[in-house]
Amino acid sequence: MTYALDAITLREGNETHLDGISIDLPKSGVVTLIGRTLAGKTSLLKVLAGLTAPTSGSIQTDGRNLLAIPAWQRRVGMVYQQFVNYPHLSVRDNIIFPLRRERLDEKAIGQKLTYVTDLLGLAPLLDRRPSELSGGQQQRVALARSLVKNSAFLLLDEPLVNLDYKLREQLRDEFRRIFHASTDRLVVYATTEPVEAMIMQGQVAILHEGRLVQSGDYREVYRRPANIIAAAVFNDPPMNLLRGAVDDGQVRIAGMAPLALPPQFRSLAPADYIFGIRAQDVVLGGQGLTARVDLAEINGSTTVLHMDSPAGQVVLETAGVHPHQPGENVQLGLPAERLFAFEQAQGSLAAAPIAD
Repeated sequence: MTYALDAITLREGNETHLDGISIDLPKSGVVTLIGRTLAGKTSLLKVLAGLTAPTSGSIQTDGRNLLAIPAWQRRVGMVYQQFVNYPHLSVRDNIIFPLRRERLDEKAIGQKLTYVTDLLGLAPLLDRRPSELSGGQQQRVALARSLVKNSAFLLLDEPLVNLDYKLREQLRDEFRRIFHASTDRLVVYATTEPVEAMIMQGQVAILHEGRLVQSGDYREVYRRPANIIAAAVFNDPPMNLLRGAVDDGQVRIAGMAPLALPPQFRSLAPADYIFGIRAQDVVLGGQGLTARVDLAEINGSTTVLHMDSPAGQVVLETAGVHPHQPGENVQLGLPAERLFAFEQAQGSLAAAPIAD
């Protein structure tokens, strides 16, 4: 069984927040909504939660339209990017508030409270009020309250964005384990970060400017982005996109000597294309393309170079510390077997690297 979203559209005045979203969501498991700011992720979550009524469309499940069910009957838990807690209640009472409303017995409440507070590191804070907590701690309280709730939907709107890096890393792994172990709840997780979609696994739905760009198993979407928008959104840094052509059995990219046609391009007709390559696949010190460094970022043990080249802007991400100065010229290699090809007119995928 699924939740079948059919042409969900949301307009407010002259603005369109959702534009004909049609997708089948499973009754259980994890679906990650990924998109940039203003892509429509929060709007879609609010429609699912019953907090916003769409302009048109339906959500069919078990022979009925979910949109006709009042929000308070939908068994939804939602965690916002900006935490919401009851200021007059302690951390303990904030967390167990939905359990009290369900009238669970004290033993069950205690077990759920112990589990979630241990998971989120809240046990030492149970007697405090929200005003006595840091922003990250308050977000964890809001998260805990939704996790203990017996909900059919758990909707998370960038829930880790206000937490420190170490806790984010820990919770990503814990979330995947918890969410995939649940067989009776659908988790819809909204994020701008491709790494979170990869960690959560499950199904991915890419949104852009209110439209559904692509959906499917996270591995397939990563390996075969439907178009240049999906390729840019579902990569961090965004996939490099360079104009060129397939001609006379070769790949021609501006500023480079022709490359031998790789296996994934052998069925392509001679034409102009947009070639894509991930930042992690660009080779520093390789032969083929000269680029000028615009910005060099060293993030721990990783170097990210933003460069300008005759083929266009290029971003490289590589392990190790490689200091370079703005204005410096570097040599890059673009392995042909790692190239994607997109149609130049519509930007749709024409060929992708052969999966390892």
